[in-house]
Amino acid sequence: MSQLRSLAGALRSSSQWMRGHVGTGRRVFDPRRNCLSRAAEPSLAACSSSYVVEMYYAWLEDHKNVHESWDAYFRNAQASGSEETGEKRLSALLQGRAMSQTPAMSEKVVEDHLAVHSLIRAYQVRGHHVARLDPLGILTADLDSFVPSDLITSIDKLGSYGLEKSDLDKSFQLPLTTFIGGNESTLPLREIIHRLETSYCGHTGVEFMFINNMEQCQWIRQKFETPGIMMFSDREKRTLLARLVRSTRFEDFLARKWSSEKRFGLEGCEVLIPALKMIIDKSSEAGIENVIMGMPHRGRLNVLANVVRKDLDQIFCQFDPKLEAADEGSGDVKYHLGMYHERINRETDKNITLSLMANPSHLEAVDPVVQGKTKAEQFYRGDTEGRMVMSILMHGDAAFAGQGVVYETFHLSELPSYTTHGTIHVVVNNQIGFTTDPRMARSSPYPTDVARVVNAPIFHVNADDPEAVMYVCKVAAEWRNTFNKDVVIDLVCYRRFGHNEMDEPMFTQPLMYKQIRKQEHVLKKYADKLISEGVVTLQEFEEEVAKYDKICEEAYTSSKDEKILHIRHWLDSPWPDFFKPDGEPKSMSCPSTGLNEEVLRHIGEVASSVPLKDFAIHSGLSRILRGRADMVAKHTMDWALAEYMAFGSLLKDGIHVRLSGQDVERGTFSHRHHVLHDQEVDKRFCIPMNHLWLNQALYTVCNSSLSEYGVLGFELGFAMASPNALVCWEAQFGDFQNTAQCIIDQFISAGQAKWVRHNGIVLLLPHGMEGMGPEHSSARPERFLQMSKDDPDRYPEFTGDFEVQRLYDCNWIVVNCSTPANYFHVLRRQILLPFRKPLIIFTPKSLLRLPEARSSFDEMITGTKFLRIIPDGGPASKHPEKVKRVIFCTGKVYYELAKERKQLKLEEDVAIVRLEQISPFPFDLIKAEVEKYSNAELIWCQEEHKNMGYYDYIRPRFLTVHSKNPIWYVGRDPAAAPATGNKFTHLAELKRFLDTAFNLEAFKGRSF
Repeated sequence: MSQLRSLAGALRSSSQWMRGHVGTGRRVFDPRRNCLSRAAEPSLAACSSSYVVEMYYAWLEDHKNVHESWDAYFRNAQASGSEETGEKRLSALLQGRAMSQTPAMSEKVVEDHLAVHSLIRAYQVRGHHVARLDPLGILTADLDSFVPSDLITSIDKLGSYGLEKSDLDKSFQLPLTTFIGGNESTLPLREIIHRLETSYCGHTGVEFMFINNMEQCQWIRQKFETPGIMMFSDREKRTLLARLVRSTRFEDFLARKWSSEKRFGLEGCEVLIPALKMIIDKSSEAGIENVIMGMPHRGRLNVLANVVRKDLDQIFCQFDPKLEAADEGSGDVKYHLGMYHERINRETDKNITLSLMANPSHLEAVDPVVQGKTKAEQFYRGDTEGRMVMSILMHGDAAFAGQGVVYETFHLSELPSYTTHGTIHVVVNNQIGFTTDPRMARSSPYPTDVARVVNAPIFHVNADDPEAVMYVCKVAAEWRNTFNKDVVIDLVCYRRFGHNEMDEPMFTQPLMYKQIRKQEHVLKKYADKLISEGVVTLQEFEEEVAKYDKICEEAYTSSKDEKILHIRHWLDSPWPDFFKPDGEPKSMSCPSTGLNEEVLRHIGEVASSVPLKDFAIHSGLSRILRGRADMVAKHTMDWALAEYMAFGSLLKDGIHVRLSGQDVERGTFSHRHHVLHDQEVDKRFCIPMNHLWLNQALYTVCNSSLSEYGVLGFELGFAMASPNALVCWEAQFGDFQNTAQCIIDQFISAGQAKWVRHNGIVLLLPHGMEGMGPEHSSARPERFLQMSKDDPDRYPEFTGDFEVQRLYDCNWIVVNCSTPANYFHVLRRQILLPFRKPLIIFTPKSLLRLPEARSSFDEMITGTKFLRIIPDGGPASKHPEKVKRVIFCTGKVYYELAKERKQLKLEEDVAIVRLEQISPFPFDLIKAEVEKYSNAELIWCQEEHKNMGYYDYIRPRFLTVHSKNPIWYVGRDPAAAPATGNKFTHLAELKRFLDTAFNLEAFKGRSF
C-alpha cells in the first residue's frame, strides 16, 4: 500500500496533464466508437486511461471516494500485484491486466462510467450551443448552419455516448473534472443531466474548454457547476432592480424629451448599466482604484449618466441646439464624448476613478487607446500586476467580429510591455449590425470567437435574465482579479429600435422586429418577478421609478439655465497642475533646449560602453561603440548619438521616455542598439540608458508586435495619461503609418479640436527617396501637411513669443530635420513646451551614416535651440544681393543639392535654405530670407514627386509671404506611386532635377 501511495503525486500530475490536454475538437467523445472491441483495444484503452487514473487517485485518498465496483477492482489489483513495484502496478492498471482477475468488475460498468465522463465533458465543451441565450427566442443568429444537430446534448442523444434511457436512475461516480455533485461523489444519471443542463444550457452559455490551463478550467467549472452558487440575496436583487430602473427610465426620458434626436439608445440591452456597475463593484472590492473604459456610441449617454455619474443637466445641455461652445475647437457629437470622474463607490465605500474615453464613429478604434492609457496609469502607480488600474471595453457584435483592430488589441494583451493584466470585454450583442444579419457579418458561430486566440473565457448570457447577467459579471471580475487575463461577456440582447432613432429596421429585418415589438421590457419582467417573490412591493417599485423620474426632470429644468456649452467639462484625461485652472498654459515661452557639455559627454560615454560586467557583446557592436566613443572624444555626434543624448537628458530630469514600434530596440537600420544582448547567455540583455543617473526616470524601449493600427493607438493612449513623458512610436518604414491612418486622422490630428485633449505623442517616420522602391520611400508628408491647421492665405500676427504661439495654435507639428543637433533639440522641445502637441518627424535613413550629416557639441550646448530653418552659411550669405537663385528644401535632398552646387562651383550664386519645421509654417523666417535675397529667383526643390511631398503646402504660403516672387518647382514629375522600383530610373530622375535646380536659365521667360 505504501508503494501505491508513493505514486500519488505522479498520478495526480499525470491526471491533470491529461485533463488539460484532452482534444477540444467538435466531435462528441463516444467510448463505443473509440474503443471498438477487446481485440482492437484490450479492455481499458488509451482513451480511458485518464479516467482510470482519476478513479485510482481518488481511491488512494479514500476508498469511499469511488463506486463499489472500482473499489473492488483496485483492491483486487493491489492483492494480485503485491510483488510488483508501483510503476509496474500502474502499468497493469492502465493495460487492464488486473481486470481479468476481477469477475465482479464487468467491462460494461467501466464503459458506462467512461460514457458518463464523456457526457459531462460534452456539456462542458458544447453546452453553450444549446443554451437559451436569445431573449427573442429566434436562436438562429448564432447557431444557423454552424452546429450540426448530432452534437447537441440531450436525453434523446444518450446513445451517442454509449448510454441508454434505462441508465437514467443508475448512480455513477463523478469524475474530478466536475463540481455538479457539490458534497456528493455519486449521482443518478438523471440528476447529472439535470444539473449539467442547469449549469450550461440555461440562460448562460460558458465557452472555456479551449483554454489550455487546467487550473483555470477547474476554476470556471467550480463557478458555474457548484449547486446553488448563482443565488442572490434580497438586498442584491433590490440593488439590481434600482439600477435597472435608472437605466430604463433614462432612455425613456430622452425619448420623451427629444424624440427626433439621435442618441443611439440602449433600449433592448438596458441591463448593460447594472452589468458595468457589478463589474466595477467587484473590482473595487478587490482593490481596483481606477477603471478606464472604452465603448461605441450605443448606450454611451446612459453609461455617462448612470455609471460614470456625469451630471444629468450637462448631458441634457448637449441636446440644446442653441447653446454655443465656450472652448476652442470644433467639438463633437454628444454620443462620442468622454468623461473623467472621481467618486466613492457606494457598495464598497472606497474611492474610485472612472474615465470613459472619447472616441470617433470608427468602431473599435478606441480599444488600443484605452489599453495604452491603462498601461500608463499602471506604470505611474507602480502597479506591475494590474491590482489598482484596469480597463473595461464595450463592443458591438458586428464590430467585434469585423474590425481587425480588435484582433491586434487582443494580441497585445500578453506582451510584456503592453499587457494591462486583463481586460473585461462586454459585447452588446443585439444580433444585428446596422442592417446586416449575423450570417452576413461573420464566418464564425459567435461574434466573440476572436477572443479564443488568447485563451480568454467567453460567457454568453441572455440579457433578459438580469440575475444571470449579474452573476456572469461577478465571475468575470473575479477571473480578472484571480488570473490577470482577458475575459469576454457576450450580452445577447436585441435593438428595440433602428440603428438610430430615425431609422426604420422593418425594411431589412421584418420578422425580427415583429418579434421585438411583442417583447416585454426587461424592467417590467424583472419587477414582476421580484414582486411575486415578495422581495419588493409594487408600491416600492413605483416609488423607485418616480424618484428617478423626478431627478431627471429637475436636471432638465436646471439645464435650461445654462447659457453656454463647456467642452472642457467632458475631458477624459485631465492633467492636474499642468495647465492653469481655465485650461490655458501657465506660460507662453520655451526655455533653451541646449545642455551643459558635461552632461552631453557623460551620456555619450554611457552610450559607448557596456555598464554590466562579464557581458559579451557582438563584435560588430563593439565596433559601433568604439565609433561612438571616438565621436564623443571629438565632440561630434551622429543621429543615433543625438537621440541618445536627447532621451538621456530627459531621463535625468525625471521624464519617462518610451520608444515603441517594430524593431526599435536595434533600429530598422541597425543604428540604435538601445538593448544589448549577451552573446553567450540566452535572454540576458542590458539597456545602458537605464544606467545613466542614480535617480533617473525609467527608459522603456520595446519591440512591438507586427501591428501599426493597434500599437500606435496604444502609444497614443499611453501619452494621454501624463504630460511628463516622451512617448515615441517609430514606424519600421514611414509609409507603414498608413495602416494606422484611422488613429492619425481621428485621434492625433483632430483630437484636441474635438475633445480639448492635448497629447504629446511623437511619430518617427523614416522617409527618403533612396531607390528602395515604392513601398519603402515615402512617409507621405503631403497627407500630414494637408491635415495641418495652418491658414495658407493669412500672415499670422506677431504676438508675444511668435514661435511658441504658432505652435500652440496648430493641431500638430511637422518637421524634417537635416542635422542630428536639430533632431536632439526638437525632441527636448517637445517636453519643455508649456503645452503638448503631436510631433511628426520624418526621420532619415542614409543620413544615419553620412559623414556630412553630423553635428558638433557646440550646436547642442546651453543657449542653443531648435532651428525652424537653417539659412545658408556659405559664401552666398556674405553677399546676398549677388545671389541669383535661392533653393528652399527640406531633409535629405539638401546634401545632394550641396554636393552638386560644390561640384558646379556655384556657392556664390546659389543659396540653399533648409526648412526644418514645415508646419506650422515659419512665415517670419521665410519672409526674412526672401527679403535678404531680394534679387534672387526662388526655387522649391524636393526629391518627392510633384503631387506629393511639400510643394502644394509651401507654395501658397510663400505667395502670402511675398506675392510678387513666384516660387518655382524642381523635383520629380507627378506620379501615381511614391517612387520607382528601378534603380536606373531613380538615378536618372535625381540627375534630371539636380540639373534643373542649378540651371539658372531654366525658368527664364516662363510665367508662373
